[in-house]
Order: sequence, then C-alpha cells, then structure tokens
Amino acid sequence: MNGRDLFSAVTEHSRAVIAVLLVATVLVGTGAPMVEQSSSLDQFQSDSTAAEKLEYIDANFSSGQDNTTTVQLILRGDDVLSKDALTESLELQQSLRANRTVNRTLANGTRTTGVANIVATVAIQRERAAEIRREGAEIQREQARLNATVESLGNLLNETREVQREYDRLNRSRAQGELNDSTYRQRAARLDEQLAAIRGRADETLTDTQSARFDRQIAQVRTLQTQLDQLNATYQRDEIDESTYRERAGAVEDGFEQVYERGLPGVLREEFAELGDRGERLADQREQLQNGSQPTLDEQLEQLRSMNDSEIDESVSAVLGQSDDGSGGQAFSFMPTSYDPDSGEANATMLLVFQSQESQTVQGMASDRIVDSQNAIEQIVASSTDYDVLVFGSGIISEETDQSMADSIAIVGPMALLFVVLTLLVAYRDLLDIALGVFGILVVLVWTFGFMGWMEITFNQIFIAVPVLLIGLSIDYAIHVFMRHREERAEQGSLGDTDVDGGVRGSMRVALASVGVALVWVTATTVIGFLSNLVSPLPPIQDFGVVSSVGIVAAMIIFGGLVPALKVEIDGFLESRGFDRRKRAFGTGGGALGSLLSGGAVAARKAPIVVLAITLVLSAGGAYGATQVDTSFSQEDFLAEDPPGWMDNLPEPFRPGEYTAKANLEYVNENFIREDSEAQILVEGDVATPQALDRLQRANDRAAETDVAVVLSNDEARIRSPASVIDSVAARNETFNATLAAADTDGDGVPDRNVEGVFDELFAVAPDEAEGVIHREDGEYRAVRMVVSVKGGASSADVTDQMRAVAEEIDGDGLTATATGQPITFEIVQQELLDTVIESLLITLVAVFAFLMIAYRLAHGSAVLGAVTLLPVAFSVSWILGSMYLLGMPFNVLTGMITSLTVGLGVAYSIHLSERFNVELERRGSVDAALHKSVTGTGGALLGSAATTVGGFGVLYFAILPALQQFGIITGLTIIYAFLASVFVLPSLLTLWARYLGPDLSESSGPTAAVANGGVDDD
Repeated sequence: MNGRDLFSAVTEHSRAVIAVLLVATVLVGTGAPMVEQSSSLDQFQSDSTAAEKLEYIDANFSSGQDNTTTVQLILRGDDVLSKDALTESLELQQSLRANRTVNRTLANGTRTTGVANIVATVAIQRERAAEIRREGAEIQREQARLNATVESLGNLLNETREVQREYDRLNRSRAQGELNDSTYRQRAARLDEQLAAIRGRADETLTDTQSARFDRQIAQVRTLQTQLDQLNATYQRDEIDESTYRERAGAVEDGFEQVYERGLPGVLREEFAELGDRGERLADQREQLQNGSQPTLDEQLEQLRSMNDSEIDESVSAVLGQSDDGSGGQAFSFMPTSYDPDSGEANATMLLVFQSQESQTVQGMASDRIVDSQNAIEQIVASSTDYDVLVFGSGIISEETDQSMADSIAIVGPMALLFVVLTLLVAYRDLLDIALGVFGILVVLVWTFGFMGWMEITFNQIFIAVPVLLIGLSIDYAIHVFMRHREERAEQGSLGDTDVDGGVRGSMRVALASVGVALVWVTATTVIGFLSNLVSPLPPIQDFGVVSSVGIVAAMIIFGGLVPALKVEIDGFLESRGFDRRKRAFGTGGGALGSLLSGGAVAARKAPIVVLAITLVLSAGGAYGATQVDTSFSQEDFLAEDPPGWMDNLPEPFRPGEYTAKANLEYVNENFIREDSEAQILVEGDVATPQALDRLQRANDRAAETDVAVVLSNDEARIRSPASVIDSVAARNETFNATLAAADTDGDGVPDRNVEGVFDELFAVAPDEAEGVIHREDGEYRAVRMVVSVKGGASSADVTDQMRAVAEEIDGDGLTATATGQPITFEIVQQELLDTVIESLLITLVAVFAFLMIAYRLAHGSAVLGAVTLLPVAFSVSWILGSMYLLGMPFNVLTGMITSLTVGLGVAYSIHLSERFNVELERRGSVDAALHKSVTGTGGALLGSAATTVGGFGVLYFAILPALQQFGIITGLTIIYAFLASVFVLPSLLTLWARYLGPDLSESSGPTAAVANGGVDDD
C-alpha cells in the first residue's frame, strides 16, 4: 500500500474513518483538563554555571528573612518628607498590618520599612541617647554622693578610733592607780560627749536604719581599737614576741579593713543596690541602642506625632545627611536616585513590605496568598491615603501575567475564528464547508491540548501562539483539500453521477491523491522546522516545538482523514436528495484575481533571470539586516501594557482588565532601586584571609565605578559585602569594633590579620547580617558574596560584562569568583535564544533540504527539484530577518523561533505549487501551460490559505502580551513572504529548472489517465 492507497481508503471506508477518529478524539481530549498554567520566568532557565552558583547562594546564604518577597510602595506627592506625609506613611503601615489578608503574609521581624520609620527611629534613638546620657550623669552624681558619704563615715570612724585610744589610755591610767574616780569620770564624760557628737554628725546624713548600722560599725571599730591598744601595751611590756605581735596585729587590721571596705558601704546598701540596678538598666539601654533595637510601629508613630515641623525637618536632615550611624545610607535606599539632599524635599519615596512565602518561589510567579495580599494592599492604599501610591510586587506581576494570558486568549481566539470564518466565507461561499472547517479546527485543538495534558506539559506565555498557529495551518490544509476537490468536481463530475470517479467520493479520492502527498511532505517539513527547536537549551521552547509538531500532525490526520470523510458522507447524503454540492474553486474563475496570480507565471516566462536577480538583491539586504537584530529576554517582554481604549467597550468576557505593572516597573527602574535587580559575585575558596578581603575590597571599589551599579542620591553605590557588613556592625557595636581595631593594623577598615577571629565575632554579635554575606559550614568559612544593586533598566549584556570584569579582580590565589544573579542568567538565556535561532535554522534547512531532495528524487526522479522548491523559503528567511531589523523587533522567546517557523510554514507553499507544477507538466506537456494552471489553480488555494493564516496570526496584534503582538506581526509577514516567494519567485526557478534540468518534454505524447486523475488509476 502506498500513500495514494491510504488516502483512497479515507473515501472508500469513510464511516470507519469517522468512527475511529472521533473515538480517538474523545480519548486524547480527556487529557485537556489536566493542562496546568505557569507564568514563571524560571522555566526558561537552563543549566549554566551562573545558574548553578545562584542556586548555591540561595541554599547557603541568608538575606535575614528566608523565603520572603518584597512589595515596593512608591508614595508620590508634593512633599513626601513633611510631617503629615511621614505620619501618613506610618498610619498606612498600621492599616496594612491590621488587614487580615495582608497581615497573615507579613514576614517575621521587619514587616514594613521606609524613610518614615528611619526618621522616627533615629529621633527616638536620639532621645533615648540623650536620656541615657542624662541618666548616666545622674548615676555618676549619685555615685559620687554615696562615695563622699562613705568617705565621711570613714572619717568619723577614724575620729572614733582616736577617741577610743584616749578612752583606752584613760582606762589604763585608772587601772594603774594614776587617776582617782572623780578625775576618771570627768575625762570619761568628755570622751563620751565626743563619741556622741560623732554619732550626731552621722545621724545628720543617715536614716534611722542606716544610723543603727553605723552604730554597729562604731562599736566594732571601738572593740578593734581596744584590742589593738591592748596588744600594743602587751608588746611594749615584752609579754609577747614580735612574731606573735605581728600575727595578732594583722588579724586586728583585717577587722578594720572589713569594717571600712564592707561595713561602711553596707550602711548605705539600699542606695548602693538601687544605684547598681540603675547602672544595669542603663547598660541594657546602651546595648539596645548600640545594637539597633527597633522601636515598635506605635512608638514610631507616637514619636512623629509629638514632634513639630521644625523638629521633623531637623530629623529628616539628619537622616538624609552624612551621618556616622549608617542611617543616612540606609535612608537613601528609599529615595529617588535623583533626590537632592540639599533641598530637603522630595516628590516620591519608597515603602517596603516584606512578605513570607510558603516556599521558595521563582521569578514572575507568586502563590495565590501573595497575589491576594498584594491586591488587598492596592485596595488599602487606595482607600487610606490621599497620596498617589504605586504598588509593585511579584504577586501583582504574576496576576497580570496570568491575566494577560487569559485576556489574550479571550480576545485573540474568537477574533482568529471570526477572521477565519469570514475568510472561508469568501473562499468557500458555502456554510457547510465552513462548518466542517471550524469543526476540524476544534478537533485539532482538542488533540493538541489533550496531548499536553497527558504529557504534563505546562501551558505558558508562548503557548498562546499554538492555537493560532494550528488554526492557520488547519485551514491551510482544509483549503487545499477542498479547493482541489472542487476542481475535480468541476472538471469530471456532474450532479447525480454515481460513478466513483465522477461523483463526490471519486472527486475526493482524486483530490486526496493529488494533494495528499504534498500534505504529507508539508507536514513532514513543518514538523522538522518545529522539532529543530529541540536543540534549544530552554525547556519551554523545546515543549513548544514538540506540542506544535503534534498539533501539525493532528491537523494532517483530521483534515486528511476525518474532515474529508465527513464531507464525502454529508455531500453524498445531500446530493442523493437533489442538492447540488458543486462549487467553483477559489481563484480559478479568471478575472482580476486570476490575472494577479498569473503574474508570477508571466514573469517566469518572459524574464526569469531578472526575477532571480531582484530576489537575490532583496535577500542580500535582508541578510545584512539579520546580523543587526538584537536579542531580548527580560521581565518586560511578558508584561502587558494598558490595552487601548476601544477594548474597554468589548462585552464581557472579552473585555480585558487593567494593566499597570509594566508602567510601574518602568517608573521604578527610572527612579528607584529595584529590590529584585541585583548582580552577585560568589567567591569560593580560602576566603578568611587578609589577601581575600583585599581582593574583595578592590572588587567592591570597581563595582561601585561600573555604569550599571545603582548610585544613590548620596553618590554611593548600593553594595553589600563582608566589608560593608563589617563596617556597619563596627559602627554600632563597641565589642566588635574593638575586635576589628585589633585586627586592622593599618587602619583601612579591612582586617589584615586574625580574619577568622573577626568573622567569628561578627557571627557572634550580628549572625543574620553575617550569614547574608559569609557562608560557614562545620566551623569553616567556605564562601563569601558581594551583592550589587544594578539599574533596573540596565542592559543584561552590560551587567554581565561589567560584573564578570569585577569577578576577575578576585579570581586567583586559591579563590574562584563567579558573576551571577538574575540579570546575568537572563543574559545567558538571551545568548541561548540567539544560539537557538542559528542552530534551529541550520538544522531545519539541512533537514528539510535533505528530506525534499530524497523525496523528490524518489517521487519525480530529480533531487535538484527538492532544492529548487526550498530555495524561495531560504530567500524569505532573509526577508523576514531584515524586516525584524527594520521594525526594531528583537529575538525573544517567541520571535526567536521565527527562522525555523519560516522554513516550516513557508515550505508548504512551495511544495504545493511545485507538486501541482509536476502534475500539470506531465498532464499538459508544456512548461508555460503547467505554470499558468498551477499558479492560477493552486495559487488560489495558496492565497486563501495565506490569507487565513496571516489573519489568524495577525490577530495576535491585538493580544495583551507585547511578545505575542510581535510574534503575530512577524509571523504574518512570514506567511506573506512565503506566499509571494512561492507565487512570484518559485515559477521562475521552476522555469529555469525545467529548461536546463527538467524532463524531456518532447517524449511526452499526452497526459495519462492516472496523471489526469492526480495519480489515481482508472481500474
């Protein structure tokens, strides 16, 4: 059985074909509901060193809050640094925290932050610092007072000892009989008065409890003094030796020392204890202030409300000035990059909201809870502030990307079907044929999406083009089959003729036999074109090639089997009841259309060399333009602009939503730091050495000088590295500062000895910040990183080149430095897109070239004819690339497939015309006649096919996604160029081939029956 027998079976066993294919449709279609959707840009990442290092960073470094995403709120107004504006910013934060939907997503630790928080915090810290200084001075004064009191009491004890010595001498004199009782009493009374006076002077400064304690100290001192006096007298009488005297005297002196050093302070123990508690509280307050302890949001708001305008202005000036506490540099991160610190006024500032994610998400994709919360944030800011607030976050981007996909399908799908129906109405002029065509399209789509579901292929942004592609190709197949069938009916059949070769079934058999081989070849070459995308390292492009190929094969099966079988059964049923189903083929009735289509044949007959020369000139220009086409892969490619106003008048569910993410993204790129726009330098190896830190410092300085680094309005680049973290922590922590000072012998701020000790202390006092830039594993320091904030609008190529140059500053001496980050991985994707363009084009051209040469050699005995058939398509490739250059369209994830798509789609037009030419050449025996018949016959089908395909792809211009709009425009041009090349260039090539390399027409005596029937024998 050959191909023609297979197509004949469609008409001979039409009912069985219908049954089998409908059952297959049901089985395959059950997979369609299983198709999942994703808008993540991470799916476009491929394996690369930069991507691997980025994964290493994500796994081993901490940003302080794991699994968080940042929402940027831009507050815009006349003076966003006024008291009212700053207060309103804090009140907005309170509203966000009070909202249940938002609050459940807020990260632990820092939840929201902005200039208002810094201004309030600095004001609070300054007040607290002043209070600490006042309290410290008060404690010092109280300490001095207590010390003076103790010293005074000590002096009183000394006086007591002197009186006691007099008492002891008096007692000895009396004991020795030197004094009578009267004299003793008089002297003793004077001494008692002196002791009482001492107690009285003490009572003036002591409480009753303290006086009682002091009395006990006096009693102890008098006792000890008496013991000492007795010991001295005994020693003077030589009753004890010197050694014994010293031993006993030492014990007495220890008693005195205990009284003076412990007993006297004990008199004031409560006051000393209270002073100690105050000192500890003061130390805690100092430590909290030193470690940057953050006041609560309520405390911040209360602080701002308590300040007058001049105090606010002073605090703002302090915060947005050259402060030594690091608050200024931090505050500048929330200000526009064009902010003038000298003005003290700004029309915009940024507020950050930190949200926790249930798991690590990827670029351009957010969970439903994040999407819902960011939508809630938009609603809150709209209702709770008078300022214009721009909300920018991954949830909003994710929702708009998904919404743009849905809106694009809702708009483009019906428009494509409507255009196809209108075009077919003109071409077919028959409602039944139109209905069959639309039904066939739906079945093809069911097969395609069912395949995606069963194979678990995710529907992403670029797959929106698949339905449009298949609609165009399906109608292409349908037009060729239906138009060829109509030609055969017009030439051979008549109403009521039951002969198999003259009736509905026979005409369809001849039509399928005539165009069936071409359909198979077209399908094969188109599939080759799309499967060439398998060489791309980008998974979505690979999936696009596979799914498109499956859809194309499905289109051939449906429009080469199911639809013809249905038409045979339906037309046969209707004609058996007297309805004439014969229709004129499009473009075969002469007139202006026929004359236009025959222009290529006329030019081929009169001046084929001129046509070829003009074609070569145009192709050379296109080839030059091809070398100038840029490559693009960025988030902006997938963000929709706000739809035109007329779309607002569309009925539901076709009316698109509002889109602000792209405009907001552009505003943030131009005026603020993009929190997600960072390049990173990963350094691995022996990083805890002075040499490593010196290299990192040089790299830090070079990164700050690059064109792509964000420079804040204080003229400082925003770079985070071990050096910046060390400086920041040392500025506020005295303990760490002392460790750093000991390790920094030359005073340049970079440790030049004991680096491990500095790192150890950094992890001890500021573990979160240390983990953000240093990776420690099992006590060993394995890697460090430098994070450079880059301009959101900077070219990924520039970022990659400049960051790799920065990495080279570090590389060497046991260190390996790798530049990575989103801009760099995106640049790698761009390069892979360009590689895809080149490789897929080469593979497609070579594969299709080989396929056609073999196929034409086997079918027609001429391999050269296969090359001739492909040549117009090669010309159209250069034309379309030149057009991309003229239109300023870059290669992106969709347009990057245009070269292989041009070959895959364009070769269909050439094959149909080339095949028809061969049939007509054998039938008519004349090159001119064969060309004229082929161009006016098949040319009409090609024109109808091109019109529907161009219209189908052209409606992508109305898609919401910019990449789809570009893809629709450029693919529409591709079809136009392919049609023009096949109708106006290929005839000249076929003429030259027939003249110099074709068959010997003199041997032909006339057409055979098989040739006349499109290759189907009469028997």
